Amino acid sequence: MNSYFDETIAKIAGDVILSNNPGQILKYWRKKLQITQLKLAKEMQISSSTLSDYENGRIASPGIIFLKKYISSLVTLSKPDDSSFMNKADEHGNKPIIAIGEFSRPIKAKSILSALNAKPETGKHLLNSSIYGYTVVDSIGAIYSLSGFDFYRIFGATSERVLIFTKVGLGRSPFVAVRVSQLKPRMIILHGTEKVDSLAVELANKDNILFGLSKSKKESDLPKILKSFE
Repeated sequence: MNSYFDETIAKIAGDVILSNNPGQILKYWRKKLQITQLKLAKEMQISSSTLSDYENGRIASPGIIFLKKYISSLVTLSKPDDSSFMNKADEHGNKPIIAIGEFSRPIKAKSILSALNAKPETGKHLLNSSIYGYTVVDSIGAIYSLSGFDFYRIFGATSERVLIFTKVGLGRSPFVAVRVSQLKPRMIILHGTEKVDSLAVELANKDNILFGLSKSKKESDLPKILKSFE
């Protein structure tokens, strides 16, 4: 399952269903995702004038087949390629994604904690959960560089993964970001702090997330450790 596609399609479809003017909502999303009418029409294999008729309400009730094709085509065109996503950086050169990968077999959460020299702060009942992938995120780079849609992409192929956030302060921002997202990781590890704010612990408990603090000395060691499980 592709988290980016599924989550984005669900969000747009939900907005359309709840609206009295579906064409207007479709047009809003197309502009938000910076897709031209001509480019979308070409992807859908229809004329620009037909697309305009739907968006501007001249065809008042678009059918389910049209809506499905419109939304899936829009999301396909909006998805950046992996290289641009991985190389994205802020004005200071901070890249938000340090490493991302999928495991060839499920790995027990407790094995990952042990490898990262981390102890669970919450979610101890999840220690035997299966983890299928990992993403190492530079917290500072993520704050400055990642859009809301980019954030969904850190979940890779599945949300049953571990997210490792580096350069954290008191640990609030990662958990706030996850809290407002409909996708929730199974596990979050913070690196670069000795203690966390009580709010972070509270949010981890609310979202039923296994949360720990990594004592690994070097940030550069994290990708190597996780890659060894692939």
